[in-house]
Amino acid sequence: MDSYQNVFVMRHGDRLDNFDRHWAETAARPWDPPVSQNGLVRAFQTGQRIRSQTGSPIHRVFVSPFFRCVHTASEVGIEYGLCEMMNSMAIWPEVSPIDGKFDFNISDLEAMFPEGMVDHNVDPIYKEMPKWGETVEECRARYVKVVKALADKYPTENLILVTHGEGLETTFSTFYKDTTIDEVDYCLVGKSEEVGTKNTAHT
Repeated sequence: MDSYQNVFVMRHGDRLDNFDRHWAETAARPWDPPVSQNGLVRAFQTGQRIRSQTGSPIHRVFVSPFFRCVHTASEVGIEYGLCEMMNSMAIWPEVSPIDGKFDFNISDLEAMFPEGMVDHNVDPIYKEMPKWGETVEECRARYVKVVKALADKYPTENLILVTHGEGLETTFSTFYKDTTIDEVDYCLVGKSEEVGTKNTAHT
């Protein structure tokens, strides 16, 4: 019997700062917005859809450390390699840290989840945040590396990777040449189903 691995790559829910343009003016971390209420509803509905369509358990969920991704997920392991593209194309210069240092307190992020939901034994693929000023090409190479590494690390497990728009688009344009994503909407999910060396993709 063939053994399948399902890997779902999902964009975070709707960013609050896209609905409240003044949010960043008083935020302590203006570059790290949460998800809006509509985004939480959409994330919940997306999670339900994944569970109902899969017919098999989700074993692991990995998320970017940015709050909008953590806020979208429910059972997680933090993975730096899934983080936002680290340049001014993705993070507005007027809200990014002056020193280019994006500090994440992983313990605080993990504390957002109910007890037992965080696997503290997971060894992340990327041990630290990518450096500010990475090129688009470097960012895309990072996404490809981390998605492949996570799939290879847990070959018998179904995964959800919660990342950013560039991560979702890069993953599927790289691994699945015949897959076209015209617009990377919030909570858009791409799924790969692997049987040995055969891959199929769905969005």
